[in-house]
Amino acid sequence: MGTIRRNDQEQADSLKIIFGDVVLGVRGEGFEYLFSYPIGGMESLVVNGREWLYRAPKPTFWRATTDNDRGCGFSRRSAMWMGTDMFMETRAIRVWVDGSELTGFMAPGNNRFAGEVTAEEIKVCFTYVTATVPETEVEAAYTVGKSGRIQVDVHYYGKKGLPQLPVFGMRFLMPTKADGYRYTGLSGETYPDRMAGGIKGDWEVEGLPVTPYLVPQDCGMHMDTERLTVCRSSVLANENRKQEVFSLTFEKNGKPFAFSCLPYTAEELENATHQEELPPARRTVVCILGAVRGVGGIDSWGSDVEPAWHIDAEQDIEYSFLILPDSRK
Repeated sequence: MGTIRRNDQEQADSLKIIFGDVVLGVRGEGFEYLFSYPIGGMESLVVNGREWLYRAPKPTFWRATTDNDRGCGFSRRSAMWMGTDMFMETRAIRVWVDGSELTGFMAPGNNRFAGEVTAEEIKVCFTYVTATVPETEVEAAYTVGKSGRIQVDVHYYGKKGLPQLPVFGMRFLMPTKADGYRYTGLSGETYPDRMAGGIKGDWEVEGLPVTPYLVPQDCGMHMDTERLTVCRSSVLANENRKQEVFSLTFEKNGKPFAFSCLPYTAEELENATHQEELPPARRTVVCILGAVRGVGGIDSWGSDVEPAWHIDAEQDIEYSFLILPDSRK
C-alpha cells in the first residue's frame, strides 16, 4: 500500500498516518497519537497539546486484595493474575487502514511509504500473552476516526485450567493527579454484589479519594457506568502549564462498563500494609473494566463470594468503549 491520493479538502479532513521504525503515528485536528511496537501499546495520547498517558495502557487482571479476599483465600488461589498484571508479553501487532489489513508496516518495509499516508480510519490491534499457566491471549484493538475518537475493543480468550479472575479490563496511567471526575452511572462505591443502594444519575467527585481502610485495599469501584470524564489542570511539561481544566472522556459502546479512578495502581495498594506506607499521590490510574468480581462479606469476611459474582477465566470476555478527546483548545 502506498500513499492514498485525495484532493486538498479530503486531505485536510483526513487522518495523517506516519509509519515510523518503532512507532506508528496518527494525527488530525487537535490530536496526535503514537502506537509503540516495542512497548506494545498506545504510548502517547496528546489532545490540544496535552499528554494523557504516562505509560501505555495494558490489559489489567488484578485488584488490590480486600479483607474478604484474604479471609476466603481468593488472592492465594488466583495469585498468578497479579503476576500477569505486571509482566505481559506482546505477541503480535496488526494494522488496518480504511478496512484493509496492512502488511510490512514495520522497518524496513515501512520505507515504501513516502511521508504521511492519509486515511479515514485506522485500526491497530495488539495481541498479548499472559504470564499464567496455562497461558492465554488478550486482544486490544484501537480504531481511530478522523475526529480523534478512539474505539477500544477488548477480547480475553478463556482457557481451561485458569483460576477465577479478580477483574478484567484496561488500565490507563495518566501523568498527573486529576482534579476529579464526573460520571453517569450509579452513585457511590458499587460492586456487582453491592449495587442495590446505587442511584442512577450524573455524579461528580472531587479529587481522587481512597477509602481509608486500616490496611489499604481495593476501593472506589463504580458499576454500570455509561460515561466517565476525567478532569486535570496539571501537566508535566512546564511550558504547557496554563492552570486551566481539560478533560478526557470514556463512554460506553454498547454495554455499560465498570471503572475506578484512583491515584494508585492495584500493586501500590497491595504493597502497603498501612495507609502511611502509600506513596505520595502523583498520577491518575483509570481502569475501564468489562468484568469485576464481587466483594462478598457474608459472614465476617471469610466466606467466598457467591458464584453469580465470580469471573470464570475459562470463558471469553469481550467488551468495548470509546475515548472522546476534549474538543476545547
